[in-house]
Amino acid sequence: MYSAKSDMAQPDSATSTIDDFFSHCTELVFIAGEGGRLLRMSRALTEEMSPELLDAGSKAEIGLLVHPEDRPAFDAAWGRLRAAAKPVDIVLRLKTADGSFKCFQCTARWVPEKEEVYGALRDAEERIKSEIQLKLLRALNDHLPVCLWAIDRKGVFVLHDGKGLESAGLKPGQFIGLNVFDLYPESGTAVLRKAIDGTMSYFVNEIDGVHWEAWYLPILNDRGEVTHVAGVTLDITPAKRTEQELRAKLDLIERQRQVIRSLSTPIIQVWDRVLTLPLVGMFDSARAADVMEGVLREVVRTQARYTILDLTGIEAMDTETANHLMKLTAAIKLLGAEGIITGIHPAIAQTIVGLGVDLSSIETRSTLRQGLEYCIRRMGRER
Repeated sequence: MYSAKSDMAQPDSATSTIDDFFSHCTELVFIAGEGGRLLRMSRALTEEMSPELLDAGSKAEIGLLVHPEDRPAFDAAWGRLRAAAKPVDIVLRLKTADGSFKCFQCTARWVPEKEEVYGALRDAEERIKSEIQLKLLRALNDHLPVCLWAIDRKGVFVLHDGKGLESAGLKPGQFIGLNVFDLYPESGTAVLRKAIDGTMSYFVNEIDGVHWEAWYLPILNDRGEVTHVAGVTLDITPAKRTEQELRAKLDLIERQRQVIRSLSTPIIQVWDRVLTLPLVGMFDSARAADVMEGVLREVVRTQARYTILDLTGIEAMDTETANHLMKLTAAIKLLGAEGIITGIHPAIAQTIVGLGVDLSSIETRSTLRQGLEYCIRRMGRER
């Protein structure tokens, strides 16, 4: 007996399976016509890409998503599909749901019997970033005096490379398979053991005249466990030599400055227990400190009774200079000696009076000779 129910149209199982596939597939897959019009898209693709696809309806095509600057390359690659024996790959920027452009790898293949293009999109951002990092690492490895290496937790080398190996007399890959703890003494691997325990380490050392700057970096797995230690060792010998040369030059300059200071402020013992200090040029704070230190040291060493400060070589004076002189004579007096000022120019005398500096407590003479005569007379009376 004929059943009406059996006469009803049953859904095509193949069509149902394809619909389920596009609905639940987590990959960004599509079917397109020869001109790029999208015939079917996975739900994942429509959620990832710009709403412009949905807005375009039946006229939606993958080209709508392509960045304008990448469109010529995309059109050229799409045009090669019919003649290509293998899938065509192209990396391009596509507009995503948030309106920004992101790099994707588009892999597509022409299916002649269907007159359609089957394709898939994959996020290429991480891959591109990884490629850039690898190229950067290779550039550093090939052109800088650096050693790049890695060991596992047992200390076995799994990577040993870098231009810097030349400085150590080693070849790339020479230590691969060898154990670092067998190659170097325990005292030289203490810092490395800290890295194996999870602590990043840094140090600078010298081996056979070569200066190394090194970083030990723990590499962790998803559980936070150290699986390897990466090492970056930089040959800084040229920089160290430059630093040493610079330090030597600075030391030489400082010694020369000391000589110049001593020559510019000579402390002369002109008589028994009588010192004289001819001051020439500028007498600023820095020089005043040097002069005071030198004078007081000589007063103690020679047990001087008098110190003559001769200003013949100083043609200008301000309040600061006058105060330095006052402090110097006061310090000399504290050591049991007497400070005497000679050779004051008329212009300086006017300046001192105009500044209101009181030098009445200090013995002054017009010339160095008169100052020396004063000292000799005073010592004669003291005897």
